[in-house]
Amino acid sequence: MTAQRTIPYKTNMFKHTARVVIFLAAVAAFAQSDWKVGAAKLVITPKEPIWMAGFGFRDRPSEGVRQDIYVRALALQDASAKTSVLVTLDLAGVERQMSDEMAARCLQRYGLVRDRLVLNVSHTHSGPVAGLVPMPLYDLTPAQRDVVRRYTTELIEKTVDVVGMAIQDMAPANLSFEQGLAGIAVNRRRVGRRSLPGPVDHDVPVLAVRDPAGKLRVVVVGYACHATMLSDYKISNDYPGYAREAIEKTHPGALAMFVQGCGADSNAFPRAGEELCQRRGEMLAAAVELVLKGKMKPVSGPLRGAFDRVDLPYHEMLTREQLQKRLEHKTKIYRTTARYLLDQLDRDGKFPNSCSCPIQVWRFGESLKFIILGGEDVVDYSLRLKNQFGFDNTWVAGYSNDVPAYIPSKRVVQEGGYEGGEALVFFGRPGKFSAAVEEIIVEKVGDLMERTAH
Repeated sequence: MTAQRTIPYKTNMFKHTARVVIFLAAVAAFAQSDWKVGAAKLVITPKEPIWMAGFGFRDRPSEGVRQDIYVRALALQDASAKTSVLVTLDLAGVERQMSDEMAARCLQRYGLVRDRLVLNVSHTHSGPVAGLVPMPLYDLTPAQRDVVRRYTTELIEKTVDVVGMAIQDMAPANLSFEQGLAGIAVNRRRVGRRSLPGPVDHDVPVLAVRDPAGKLRVVVVGYACHATMLSDYKISNDYPGYAREAIEKTHPGALAMFVQGCGADSNAFPRAGEELCQRRGEMLAAAVELVLKGKMKPVSGPLRGAFDRVDLPYHEMLTREQLQKRLEHKTKIYRTTARYLLDQLDRDGKFPNSCSCPIQVWRFGESLKFIILGGEDVVDYSLRLKNQFGFDNTWVAGYSNDVPAYIPSKRVVQEGGYEGGEALVFFGRPGKFSAAVEEIIVEKVGDLMERTAH
């Protein structure tokens, strides 16, 4: 009979005590954080029928609500007590006039400087028209214009309010980051032109906010794909709205936020109505859940921010003769924008030779780089910038602070097509962008990265 080997009682106690000490030390380390974080949301669902943004074929205002839409805010304060706020809005776009007003009020009320405020839209094509600048591009009656003005006034006030609510909600928290993958996006430029390249960005960046006890408070999710699965007359946030609902159902009490990436040339295919739209949202939520259940990297401070603008030059400017010819175009949006541009030409005598576009960078210590681009940016920007600054810890967002136009890459300009220049008619722009715009944007991002390095 083999004798059993006994382990002295004191040795067992020592190992048990050591494990307890290590566990408690880990808990204490997790509980200690230099971050304070707050979050809030407000409903921005229109209270009356309103013209919807995104699809040029719509010929009447909204007819009901499929999902409430929201403005949500995440306030972050690092060890230096400097506060930064990320705002996400369930809208197709945000114009400079509107974002400047929001930023000015946030500075006045909360002392929040411009480089520490991000305004990102989901780019839902089932949301309301917001802002005063795009209204001439829609064929609205005076009464319908008044609806948009009323909505825009309330939207601005709610956005400023939710920033303050998030700041008031700040409490100690821990941040962590990791990325997953979701195969939702398809490069839509291949539809009808299968010979074209089909780059997409399937990364799902996830920023998790947990309280000192480890409970999930906020999760910020990114993806690069048009929110165009629904195209009827009901207000909704498309697949990002369903993704948020699924995340919040899995994590009661947590707030989910969606950040749109560089998805100007990406759609979710096939587009086949509400049921499939909900499934796409649940697919994205499932990708997020895998990240949350896995090992995430801690995000450290300080958070440094930088904000600037670049002028993107046009080429092949439209002539008066071309615009007058477009007044006879069979498609209404071409006639409407031709009239808008002719009025601008009559008023100013010439068109501007460039378009201003905002660029912003948030840098979380050495752990995370958040690059924030204005406009509808094609996927080449995301892939190039992540390749340049690091795929593992670089997050690139589009549709932020101002969405003045599609922003093509050099490749897309040379290929032409919708994103290469044809789509500018929907923004009332007088010409196509030069192929130089890509280098202008990338150079400015590099400059802001240097400015936030130390």
